[in-house]
Amino acid sequence: MTESAVRLGDAGELFISGVLDYRTGPALREQGQALINTSTAPALVLDCSGVTKSSSVGLSLLLCFMRDAEAANKPVSIRAMPEDMREIAEVSELTELLAHP
Repeated sequence: MTESAVRLGDAGELFISGVLDYRTGPALREQGQALINTSTAPALVLDCSGVTKSSSVGLSLLLCFMRDAEAANKPVSIRAMPEDMREIAEVSELTELLAHP
């Protein structure tokens, strides 16, 4: 099983990896918020290429991280959203919100 993690890259990339569900979500939420708040990058990219599986919790994390970035006055974009997360976004009618930088 892949360990879930969130880490900040040098270019303002927030790398999210592993399984995003109710077990991993709370810790990832706290870690990601802290990383966004301490980032000195002018903009952020939420990179989901390392996500192996996601429930609706993963989508909630992205929305929370977007809100954190907005509060820090940093434009944010999402890269490599997994298919399961994309399907949840479509059903929830959040696709447009997540597509805007």
